[in-house]
Amino acid sequence: MKKAIANRKRALAVTNEGKDALDLIEHVPFQVAVVSNLLSLDRDPVIRSLTELNTRELRVLLNVGSYGPVTAAEVSYQSRLDPYSVTRAVNALLKLDLVRATELSGKSKPVALTQAGEKVYREVTAHIRKREEKLTAHMSDDEKALLSGLLMKLELTAEEILANEVTEMEAKGLVVTRDHKEMLRWHKRSNQN
Repeated sequence: MKKAIANRKRALAVTNEGKDALDLIEHVPFQVAVVSNLLSLDRDPVIRSLTELNTRELRVLLNVGSYGPVTAAEVSYQSRLDPYSVTRAVNALLKLDLVRATELSGKSKPVALTQAGEKVYREVTAHIRKREEKLTAHMSDDEKALLSGLLMKLELTAEEILANEVTEMEAKGLVVTRDHKEMLRWHKRSNQN
């Protein structure tokens, strides 16, 4: 591991120091994005062999399997995916008979996994649990708990920063999208009593 870390740092050494270059190896958002890219569900060959669902559909299926019955709005908040793409993913999962609506009336219809959805959920979660064990094998239990807590702090701080930026843009009369306004709703929900 030490050799790999040294090689990675060497590969990302800043070469444009005179230009006030951003040192990406020390830039936390960049580090988180790189790890996210590596762990993306669609890059995992085992998951690709288990299902042909795209990444968004799979993330929604995992949320429904873990928290269902659940509405698209709840999945959006839990996964931090934009509501429109969550709704599209839910519709795709409905067509594939992997989820079903649990209520047929009302604007927000909670969905739950079907038998076929449960099968995909079990297979995928079995694999990602094994992958997590391998990923964290070099960490102590205290380090895992610390990492989990730090990631939650990063998530909530990012949410707060984005919500504040949306508020500032609206105050200046600048255009904000539905996606941006969703940040405000998420931030309010995270901070309600």
